[in-house]
Amino acid sequence: MSLSALNSYLPKPCAPPRPGGRPTRTKVFAQPPTLAILSDPHVLRLAETLEDSIAASSSSPPPPLQKLRDISSQSLLTTPWPSRKDEPFRFTDTSFIRNSEVHPVTLAPTQNLDVLSGLADSISPNIAIIDGYLVESLSNLSELPDGVFVGRLSDLNSKGLMEKVSKYVSNFQGDLFWSLNGVGAPDVVLVYVPEGCKVEKPLGLRFVSMNRSYKGSKSLPISNPRVLVLVEKGGDIGIVEEYVGGDGDDRCYWTNSVMEVVVGDGAKVSHSYIQTQSLGAAHVKWTSVSQGSKSVYELTEVSTGGKLSRHNVHVKQEGPDTVTELSSFHLSIGDQLQDLHSKLVLDHPRGFSRQLHKVIVAHSLGQAVFDGNVQVNRDAQQTDAGQLSRSLLLEPRATVNVKPNLQIIADDVKCSHGAAISDLEEDQLFYFEARGIDRSTARKALIFSFAAEVIEHFPDVTLQKKVENLIRTLLTPALPSGV
Repeated sequence: MSLSALNSYLPKPCAPPRPGGRPTRTKVFAQPPTLAILSDPHVLRLAETLEDSIAASSSSPPPPLQKLRDISSQSLLTTPWPSRKDEPFRFTDTSFIRNSEVHPVTLAPTQNLDVLSGLADSISPNIAIIDGYLVESLSNLSELPDGVFVGRLSDLNSKGLMEKVSKYVSNFQGDLFWSLNGVGAPDVVLVYVPEGCKVEKPLGLRFVSMNRSYKGSKSLPISNPRVLVLVEKGGDIGIVEEYVGGDGDDRCYWTNSVMEVVVGDGAKVSHSYIQTQSLGAAHVKWTSVSQGSKSVYELTEVSTGGKLSRHNVHVKQEGPDTVTELSSFHLSIGDQLQDLHSKLVLDHPRGFSRQLHKVIVAHSLGQAVFDGNVQVNRDAQQTDAGQLSRSLLLEPRATVNVKPNLQIIADDVKCSHGAAISDLEEDQLFYFEARGIDRSTARKALIFSFAAEVIEHFPDVTLQKKVENLIRTLLTPALPSGV
């Protein structure tokens, strides 16, 4: 059922009252009015706008994409807009998006692309996704091995591969934002690595938001990029996913992105994720990962942009002897909310996982949220799982809400988790001062090095240097007075 079809189930306005009687209501339900009762009018209006924009700008979609849109539409019929009363959004205020005039970007950009000409030279091979649309003129895929496919799902000619994709599209169902992406994604960008293939160079995915509004305008252009990474048995690929907002530090827009990753048996995916959107933007990101037996998935994340930035990570180990490593660093230098919600499900023996989350809040109005859940189920015997969250608050009114959560049902496991929230420790500063280094220099050194433990997980040295310089540039003017 399309979202517009729901109108037939919604109650009509009351008819004029009979003389001397009560108003009458026309009965319009062709089936029990469950959907109408549970539906959120605001969500339906937004979803219909996305649905109409896609219908007007695209041809007949391939079966997996149509399946995605149908499932997402059905989900949105009974999904309300999240509020602070909902536990997953208890500390995440989405009213910035809710109160804006959201409108979709309906066409791939064709003008002013000269300012992005340097994208093709950043990482090779690479693709550029502008406002949710893959732009071939800014992409360079010449160095990919034979058998690897990177491109739009609608351009895929292989019937066999199309059938494989159909098995994995929407196997996992996320929240409202996941479903909005499913309705509004103009296409799916597919990254396919065949069995036993190793891609030597990392693949760059550069997401740029060109359609933006000025602060205070209430207008919020939305893009819905969606990527499926399918790596078959024994395959190996590195992915660098980067989100930027173009010129204008406080421009307003909404990037509502989804990446699904399927890691086959014995395969490996090294995933680098960098988010440096405008400080006036909304950035909502879903990453869903399914891992086969003896596979490896490594995620290294740095997030510094967005007025509202939320990353939802869901990883499920689907076989034994599986390795998952998640490392993230978030930085809030202004009136920003940096939010990471993660869930790791271990279902099989001898699973291994490590999660490190670090955040710096350097502004009195800055906020950060970490809700990390590690679920070790009954069959996940001999699991080794560790989780650590460390938060550094540099202003008295800076806020961080941390909720590490370790659920263990198996009885033969090695699991640990911990969390720490503080300013810099006095004994650390004393160590520097005892060696002739003044307090101000010592604080700078400790603050700049706080993120180093995460940055060093990036597999590419050039990328490490780039992120290190970014953090140093952002932090220097944001340091409290006297530092």
